[in-house]
Amino acid sequence: MENRNMQKHIDLLVERYPSLAVCAKEIKDAFVILKESYSHGGKLLIAGNGGSASDAEHIVGELMKSFKLVRKSPEEYTHKLKEVNKDYGEVLANNLQGALPAIALDGHFALTTAYMNDCEPLLCFAQQVNGFGNSGDVLLGISTSGNSKNVLYAATVAKAKGMKVIGLTGQKDSKLSELADVTIQAPNTETYMIQELHLPIYHCLCLMLEDYFFGE
Repeated sequence: MENRNMQKHIDLLVERYPSLAVCAKEIKDAFVILKESYSHGGKLLIAGNGGSASDAEHIVGELMKSFKLVRKSPEEYTHKLKEVNKDYGEVLANNLQGALPAIALDGHFALTTAYMNDCEPLLCFAQQVNGFGNSGDVLLGISTSGNSKNVLYAATVAKAKGMKVIGLTGQKDSKLSELADVTIQAPNTETYMIQELHLPIYHCLCLMLEDYFFGE
């Protein structure tokens, strides 16, 4: 049943974007990596530049709150909230949504500007992976070329820490695809067209994860 539920999201993706049929296996493989990490208390770190930084923030928004399904808090948790404070707990219990922990590495301006000023600018993502990342976590590196040096440095740190690495790139083989455990290669070579395909790919992954962890 689980495989059938996950496959329905792949089938809908390919129906809407037929060119992405070539990515179906890698999307499934990326889902398995993320599912295993989240099942064991892991988290997702996401690194990207420019439009890919916006995609990183977008993904966080889909994972950290309800995307399509209602994500009610477990009854045991809501009871604990109300035990701490009846009034506040009631509001929290009625409004908090289940979350899959994810952090976009582009948004920590005080940290990144301090690191860029004091150290090596290209290592900003790597420093954050060094601080946030633990064995069992996942790094998603988004790079249309697959050769963004700051993403490659971050992927190197992730692998050294025992994390899994997923690459989201264009169709050309790249240095990121050499480092990553799975690389989803959107079938295009033009930057903006690659980015246009990245969105339905990561939406599909988010839907699969939400279905697995919060579906009936």
